[in-house]
Amino acid sequence: MAREYLKKADKTAMTDASDVRETVQNILNDIEAGGDAAAMKYAQKFDNYQGNVILGEEEIAAASVLVSQKLKDDIAFAHDNVRRFAETQKSTMTDVELEVVPGLIAGQKAIPCRAAGCYVPGGRYSHIASAIMTVTTAKVAGCQHIVACSPPRAGEGIAPAIIYAANLCGADKILSMGGVQGVAAMTFGLFGLPKADILVGPGNQFVAEAKRILFGRVGIDMIAGPTDSLILADKGADPFIVATDLVGQAEHGYNSPVWLVTDDRPLAEKVMEIVPGLIEDLPELNRDNARAAWRDYAEVILCADREEMAATSDDYAPEHLTVQAEDLDWWLERLQCYGSLFLGEETTVAFGDKASGTNHVLPTSQSAKYTGGLSVHKYMKIVTWQRATREGSKPVAEATARISRLEGMEGHARTADARLRKYFPEENFDLSAMD
Repeated sequence: MAREYLKKADKTAMTDASDVRETVQNILNDIEAGGDAAAMKYAQKFDNYQGNVILGEEEIAAASVLVSQKLKDDIAFAHDNVRRFAETQKSTMTDVELEVVPGLIAGQKAIPCRAAGCYVPGGRYSHIASAIMTVTTAKVAGCQHIVACSPPRAGEGIAPAIIYAANLCGADKILSMGGVQGVAAMTFGLFGLPKADILVGPGNQFVAEAKRILFGRVGIDMIAGPTDSLILADKGADPFIVATDLVGQAEHGYNSPVWLVTDDRPLAEKVMEIVPGLIEDLPELNRDNARAAWRDYAEVILCADREEMAATSDDYAPEHLTVQAEDLDWWLERLQCYGSLFLGEETTVAFGDKASGTNHVLPTSQSAKYTGGLSVHKYMKIVTWQRATREGSKPVAEATARISRLEGMEGHARTADARLRKYFPEENFDLSAMD
């Protein structure tokens, strides 16, 4: 059967996407021209903050005192998991070399970016985990300088737990500045910071647009839209657990899509019955976000079988993908488009978001069709090199000269000709493009 929508969304994640490009471009232009003073102007306007922009050791220590030992232990646990997973990822990137032809060796080398700028959201929610995810991976990658940037709250500054986590995970500087002005400060190297080679981390639509505009002059992890999550569940799934997981992700924001894909109608109907009550039981801000997300963006899709379920999931290419179904190995092998995969009821998106070790900065808005999430690899450049003996360069020079002439690139051809004449003056070579 064709997919049947038991609940169809009225909107998509991009429906309410504001046209913020002109606003963001104007701010970036102003800050690039005006430097520190212009950035501070926007910090006072948008953050209502007039404290130190670069936190000193005393401020970091004072913030750390405000963090309970229980939370410090949890942050340390999460940091250790993320660090060890990132180290394992890094171990898969090795320097290699190959003797392409006798006497000519080509190689690959992995080099970390020098300076990383890590944006840590701090508006609606204090994203402690984002500090852990972004700073830790940059540190493991070997970045020489890491800035953690987070928006301060009026009269308070950055949340103490974010400061503590960023410092623990290895940030060299902590920048108390949010939004476009924070992104600009890291990109342009304001307040004595080195210019960032790469910007990473989630943020609102203004942060995302700033990264989009700046991409090219600085690297970015990805262009992210609202977070999204999909659950694949069969008749053996627990409807209460499925509903709880959907609501847990819908609280992110009013435009955060959540989707249930199943081949069991009774399960789908039970989940739809349970969800509203779970939403109403949330605190006010979370409730308002989840209620709007469920009403306007959520979908419940009934499929004929697990193959159609998997195909549907690949079409949606969710940021987070949960499987609560039999034969988890089949799903692991079959599924192709997702940011991060959570197999079985015993794991959940929140584990990955906070503490299990995989990174929570992931591709949204179907970009999982072509990219993965933030990892230690994002901070690394794979570069190539080569060296050759004169004898080893000989066949390559001959082929290069002929291919270049066929392309019409005579200057290229002559760089090969010159070497052949110098290294092998007694030999004659046919370097013409045609027979």
